[in-house]
Amino acid sequence: MSSTVSARPQRARVIAYVLAAVVVVVFTLIAFGLHGKTGDGPGYFQRGDQAAMIGLGLCAAAGILLMTRPRVVADEQGVRVRNIVGSYDLPWDVVRAVTFGRGTPWLTLDLEDDERVAVMAVQMADKEYAVQAARRLRALHTAHTASRAAGVVE
Repeated sequence: MSSTVSARPQRARVIAYVLAAVVVVVFTLIAFGLHGKTGDGPGYFQRGDQAAMIGLGLCAAAGILLMTRPRVVADEQGVRVRNIVGSYDLPWDVVRAVTFGRGTPWLTLDLEDDERVAVMAVQMADKEYAVQAARRLRALHTAHTASRAAGVVE
């Protein structure tokens, strides 16, 4: 079996891209509205204030775009998980089960040492896409487990 499974969140990515664009536009519009006196005080808004406001919008958008980072890639050797913060490169030998239970926000990998690794790339919000990705990951895990039980060394 030489198949590779790759998945990324679908719905969260679209929402993040749209929201990031909206944030940049809103902060830019606010920046252009900053001119003249600051109120009753002696201060005035200057170009630097406008640039700082646009910069804040860009920073906020970059933070929102972190939601597009999750990804999972698996093959017959193992699974590579990249979440919003952190990543894992796990051989199938350390994975006990691939679980995607009802009511859970994303898929998890149950490891042999009783740890769990969240796979944020496969999210319940993606419905059928997520179910298909979970099935393909389980199939790879099952194939590896079966070959290991049969004594086949890769």
